[in-house]
Amino acid sequence: MTALAVILLIIGIVLLLFGVFVEAAKFLLWIGIVIIVIAIIAWLLRYIRRS
Repeated sequence: MTALAVILLIIGIVLLLFGVFVEAAKFLLWIGIVIIVIAIIAWLLRYIRRS
């Protein structure tokens, strides 16, 4: 019975860490999208000012 409890505890910790990393990955994905949009806007402004 203790082996089952230890296995369940390890699985729970792994799933908890996986959930945290997925949330962090989603957060970093949104930051990446915002940076890409800002870069595109800056490139467009530079292109328009050259013309």
